[in-house]
Order: sequence, then structure tokens, then C-alpha cells
Amino acid sequence: MKLGTLRNGGLDGTLVVVSRDLARAVTVPEIAETLQAALDDWGNAAAKLELVYRRLEEGGVESAFVFDPAQAAAPLPRAYQWLDGSAYLRHHALLRQARGEPMPAEVETLPLMYQGGSAPMLGPRDDITIHDDAWDADLEAELAVVTGAVPAGESATAAAARIALFLLVNDVTLRSLVADELARGFGFLHSKPPTAFAPVAVTQDELEPAWHDGRIHLRVSCEVNGTRLGRPDAGQGMRFGFPELIAHAARTRPLPAGTIIGSGPVSNDAPDAGCCSISERRALETIETGKPQTPYLRSGDRLRIEVRNADGRSVFGAIEQQVVPYYSLP
Repeated sequence: MKLGTLRNGGLDGTLVVVSRDLARAVTVPEIAETLQAALDDWGNAAAKLELVYRRLEEGGVESAFVFDPAQAAAPLPRAYQWLDGSAYLRHHALLRQARGEPMPAEVETLPLMYQGGSAPMLGPRDDITIHDDAWDADLEAELAVVTGAVPAGESATAAAARIALFLLVNDVTLRSLVADELARGFGFLHSKPPTAFAPVAVTQDELEPAWHDGRIHLRVSCEVNGTRLGRPDAGQGMRFGFPELIAHAARTRPLPAGTIIGSGPVSNDAPDAGCCSISERRALETIETGKPQTPYLRSGDRLRIEVRNADGRSVFGAIEQQVVPYYSLP
């Protein structure tokens, strides 16, 4: 099934069940007012939501209305936790190679992961607002899972059953602010503004048969100003699958229901794959020619990120954003 959140109804929005073609939706206050409320009672709510989804697909819901992605918030506008991995080691390796840096020790055996800001989360049509074009805004197209409650110390094998939903993400990064923050030894803060999400979260059955071995074997399409940046297969080159990322996140602490865990930008070396971030394109250009040519995002630029299944149907709906300036900093 597909679930979304409309902006009305408070800071956490209003939960809606959305049709497979993303054309119609229905509110379900008798089951849960918000997606977080549904996740808190997922063992009971999921089956009830699935029944509504089936009726919606069969045309049996009189109260259904047109689903407008422009009115959609992020599926979880305020997440309890946002943990982002870097499971596609090629992306990480290319950026380091372009800077003349070695890969970290144990990168093949221990997932890379940071804790990002979990509020506010941006909806699929929300602008990317930045103070200065010199901050070098970049997109990072990736996939993510939403977990149910995960006990501390959960194994990767058991963690697979903790996945409730799947998401499509744009983890925006301000590249010119990254190096200084990492050099200070305490991780990302200012270089990671709000993250954006596609209109709907989906259950595993919406991905079949592309979901296996803990990975989503579908292509992630990225465009900047109408020009394709990349279309890599998310199932290739992912060193750690989602169950392994969940287990890593839960190594020393439990994860509350509604925790979002990202894959990091999708990256593989297929000849036609391209890139899911401008930084990776620039790294390739630097390695090949000695200097990058592709500019980072600037005010007025537009991007589009989408995943389609084997039938050509949009799985999550599209992320479509524009870069705009915001108020001056004090």
C-alpha cells in the first residue's frame, strides 16, 4: 500500500491512504490521524490500512478525493530519528579519490552512518532554501526505510522484519560547509539542511519483485534543470543492505517506531548509470580531467528525483524542488 501525509491537521499533518497510481486518496481518522500514530500501533494499524487501500483500488471508497503532491508534506514531517548511511562505497571512494584521501579503515565491514536533523522534513514540492549560492547546494538521491520499534542489539536477520515502509529521499548537502565541519571532528550540522521526501511511503509489496537481499533493485532517476544527472540501479553496489544498516543503528540503543534510515546516495559503475549527486559527477570529472566542470545548484535551479517500477509506474511519486534564497542571517 501507499501512505502519504497532507499538510492540514497540525504539525504532523493528516495521514492518507493513496492509490497505486497516486491519483486518489482517503483520510482514515478511524484508524490513525497521523502516520506516526499508525507506526506506533503498526501491528494493528497496518492490516486495517491495507483493507482501505484495497477498497480504494477497487473504487469502493466514496469519500476518496484527488491526491495532489503539491499539498503533501513529507510522510513523516517530524520524525523521531533520521539516521543516514553511506552504503554505496563507490560514491564515498570517488569523493575521497578526487581529494587524494584514502578510504577509512573497516569501511568494508562497518557501515558509515550519521544522525541528521529529523525536523522539519520537507515535502516533495518544497523549495530548497539557502542563504548563499557559495554554500554549493547539492542533491543526494537515496532510498530509505521506516522502522517499527527495534530493540537494542537486534541482529541483521531479525531487523529485516522491523521494516515497515520505504521512502525516496533527497538528502540536501551544502558542500562548501562540509570540510570545515568534518575537520572539527564532530560531524555534520550546518552542511545538512532539511531533507526532502517523495509524496508517499510504500510497503514491501509495492516493490515486488524488485525487493530482495535487503535491497531495492530499481533505478533512481535524477534530473537537474531537465537534464539527466543519473539513473543508477539501487540494487547494485550497495555494500550493506537495509537490515544491516538497521542492526548497525541499533547496536547500542533501541530505535523507536518511525525511525528513518537512509542508504546514502545511490551509486554504481554501470556504463549508463550516471550519478545521484553533483559531487560524485564533479569527483569523476576531477579524476578524469584534473578539475570539475559541473556546477553545484544555484538559485533558480530545479531538480527532479523519481523511481519507476518495471511497468513504468512511479513507485513513490516524484521529488520536484527549486533552489531559492531565504532571509539574511543575523
